[in-house]
Amino acid sequence: MREETEFRPKPMVDLGGRPILWHIMRRYAGYGLNDFVLCLGYRGEIIKDYFLRYHALGSDFTVDLAAGAVECHRQVAEDWRVTLVDTGLDTMTGARVQRVHRYLADEDLFCVTYGDGLADIDVDALVAFHRSHGRLGTVTGVYPPSRFGQLVSDGHRVATFSEKPAREGTRISGGFFVFSRAFLDRLPDRPDLILEREPLEDLARDGELMVYEHDGYWQCADTVRDVDALRALWAAGNAPWVPGAVAMRRAA
Repeated sequence: MREETEFRPKPMVDLGGRPILWHIMRRYAGYGLNDFVLCLGYRGEIIKDYFLRYHALGSDFTVDLAAGAVECHRQVAEDWRVTLVDTGLDTMTGARVQRVHRYLADEDLFCVTYGDGLADIDVDALVAFHRSHGRLGTVTGVYPPSRFGQLVSDGHRVATFSEKPAREGTRISGGFFVFSRAFLDRLPDRPDLILEREPLEDLARDGELMVYEHDGYWQCADTVRDVDALRALWAAGNAPWVPGAVAMRRAA
């Protein structure tokens, strides 16, 4: 994705006039979770600038050049609280979570996800599942979308062919984690700490990691092809990750 990310971080790749990051945050906000902590690394200043100018870019306003005053006439902004934390350029995923622990001090649990994955996940159900099992961690298990046609052959004869099978292989981690507060005590202050290695492996070994099985839509923006597919869904008004889309499908 170099042509998309050479001058901006991947979460800021445009999708329908908004960065992928905004779409992820909107999913959570659709379930009433609107207090965000962004763990910044590569070109984090671009993300800071986006949110610093967010109010002005979403409003009509008048500038009094002599007084230096700005009067906003129409505000179009989400009711979100966004904390932006520079966690280091080369810091690994586990260390990024550890370095924002002071901003999570009053929470009994918190959600964590990546800045490049979109899903139609029911966040309420995910959090309820985490509370129900009483363990320290929950990871969302998804089926990776197939990139290639799948065929089953009988000798040289093709028995079945599917252009894009809905499921392929075993589940993988789709992000969309939920952790109890005590999980933070397990994270040492090491910049090379990878969330998916020692922290999650230790949770699994200790019986403290559960999987929330998500059978719906999930897509990671790993390639330009992935992003083009996401843009096509958005342009067609058929984006599954939009909170209202799930509500409408359920009502139907």
